[in-house]
Amino acid sequence: MEEIVVLVTVSSEAEATSLSRILVENGLAACVNIIPGVRSIFKWDGKISEEQEILLLAKTGRQAFDQLVTMVKANHSYTVPEIIALPIQLGSKEYLAWIQDATKSRVGMVEG
Repeated sequence: MEEIVVLVTVSSEAEATSLSRILVENGLAACVNIIPGVRSIFKWDGKISEEQEILLLAKTGRQAFDQLVTMVKANHSYTVPEIIALPIQLGSKEYLAWIQDATKSRVGMVEG
C-alpha cells in the first residue's frame, strides 16, 4: 500500500471535527490532524478572496483516496473543497504499518 497525506481545508471548528470523525470512524483515515488559524488567499468567481480556514491533515492509504474524496464531498460545506493528496516518502515502519492497518479493513465497506 502507498501511504499518503490528504489536505482538506474547512470553514469552521465544528466542520473540522465532524469531517475528521467521519473519516476516521469509516476507516478512510488512520488519523486527522486539525490545524486552526490557516489564512487562505485565493481566486474564486473571478475575485480575490481572503478567509480564515482550518486545515485537516488526513493520514491514509492510496487505496482509500477515492472513497475519502466521495465522503469529503458529501459532508463538506464548500462547493469545491480542497482535497489534495501528497505521498509519504519516508516514515517509521511502525507508523506506516499502523496507517495500513487502520485504513485497509473498511475500504469498500464505507456507508455514504
